Amino acid sequence: MISRAQRILFIGMLIAVVSMATFLIRLRERAQDRLRALQDETPVEEPAGAAPESVLLLMPNDTDGSLLEIRRDLPMPQDESARARVLIETLLHLFREPKSTHPIAPAAGQDSSAEASESPSAGQDLDEVFLMPIAQPKGSPPVKEEMAVVDLSAAFAAAHPSGIEPETLTLLAILGTLHDNLPTITQVRFLIDGHAKDTLAGHADLTRVYLASDTATGAQ
Repeated sequence: MISRAQRILFIGMLIAVVSMATFLIRLRERAQDRLRALQDETPVEEPAGAAPESVLLLMPNDTDGSLLEIRRDLPMPQDESARARVLIETLLHLFREPKSTHPIAPAAGQDSSAEASESPSAGQDLDEVFLMPIAQPKGSPPVKEEMAVVDLSAAFAAAHPSGIEPETLTLLAILGTLHDNLPTITQVRFLIDGHAKDTLAGHADLTRVYLASDTATGAQ
């Protein structure tokens, strides 16, 4: 016989699971709605001759587990979602470079030649980035805060080295790069190929919402 306490615990766990699934489904629907709106409102290409901006990228160093600060001048779009995408694509592209301090091998069928590596998007490591406003408590000062939903590709996850340290460094590098350049992003949620996954490559937890400032290893 199942005790009353066990039944209550089971029902509570079931409600929690259903609530989380509903939240993730709604989160994805809102992100897709925002993407469609951006596609309708935003030009496919940025205006020619946009002045490059200095951005800060946090590059993982597997040797000592640190995050290295790298400055790059990049032509940046005006839309914040598009800016976040450029930042992450550029960062992930650095992972693929021959002398990377956080190397990730090319995915199956991916061309690693110099020509293919000229564009940050050549690796197809990132599917999309969505920004969603975070509601503030009633009565609190109006502060703009956003959650970034970072949808990494299945190919990137498959090619990523397995291990708690390399996986965590990848997540911390993305968190820090977004927060340093787009401080209104205070939370980050990770998806793989449009779906919620337990881990990146077997270790780093992808079921939680991360604080964008949660770069525990620190930058140098």
